[in-house]
Amino acid sequence: MKPSSRWVAVPRWGSGAIALLATAAAQAQSADPVRWQLNMGKGVTQTARLAWEAHMVALWVCVVIGFLVFAAMAYAIFAFRKSKGAVAATFSHNTTAEILWTVIPVIILVVMAIPATSKLIAMYDTRNAEMTVKVTGYQWMWEYDYLGQDVRFFSRLDRESDRLRQSGQRPDPVTHPHYLLEVDNRLVLPVDTKVRFVITSDDVIHSWWVPALGWKQDAIPGIINEGWTLIEKPGIYRGQCAELCGKDHGFMPIVVEALPKAEFAAWLAQRKAEASPPADAPAAAEPVPAEAGAPVQAQPVAQQPGQAANAQV
Repeated sequence: MKPSSRWVAVPRWGSGAIALLATAAAQAQSADPVRWQLNMGKGVTQTARLAWEAHMVALWVCVVIGFLVFAAMAYAIFAFRKSKGAVAATFSHNTTAEILWTVIPVIILVVMAIPATSKLIAMYDTRNAEMTVKVTGYQWMWEYDYLGQDVRFFSRLDRESDRLRQSGQRPDPVTHPHYLLEVDNRLVLPVDTKVRFVITSDDVIHSWWVPALGWKQDAIPGIINEGWTLIEKPGIYRGQCAELCGKDHGFMPIVVEALPKAEFAAWLAQRKAEASPPADAPAAAEPVPAEAGAPVQAQPVAQQPGQAANAQV
């Protein structure tokens, strides 16, 4: 029977849609998480890529082990079933088998631990950073201080998201795609630049977390934690506080805007100009010196209480 054109067109349309969705998901997966995302995203930094590579190694090792174990179970279930007259063995243990299933997992763990440890050390290596940003957590906002640049500002939940959450309205994802994930002042960073973070808190424990950057770090009062990033792609990357820090914990978003180096330099210069006082401010009036030979008039001196009475006596 010849298939109709209707049933032929549907798979073609479906395959095209699936390919389009897969491409969009792959592009989004490299930055912010998307709905129904199953695997860990690659991110846009070196640290994120290191974490993704370690995750993928562990994932495939688990997949291979799981396949071998379940294949052995399936073979045993069907090959040695009762209907075929299989009789259970009477031995209690096997020394060779016990040695093998102890030594082999140890070897696997050691092989996995070597690259994981090297990646972990690299993720905490903050040396040779080109700039440093101090991050301070407050209830419930962030403060960013570009050390040595005289640029410092607070970053809070944007007014529109705050208005919606207090109004009781249900936000429309079309008109408000970044509800509770937008701020009034974004953390602006340059791409292809190693940026060191020093992270602390002023009140309670917070946690600074942007998934696309590949790491998160606790902000603890009285303690300075470190981290670093090197963003490879310009864009806007969003995150949140990842530590339960109080009643407004869910309203403490983080937005990082990565710019090319030239654009970042222009932005930094603008922020410096806004923070510095105007250069043409009027100077304080200086006293005019008296002309030579002109009589100097005595200025009246304010009398203290009791001086008038003493003068009369």
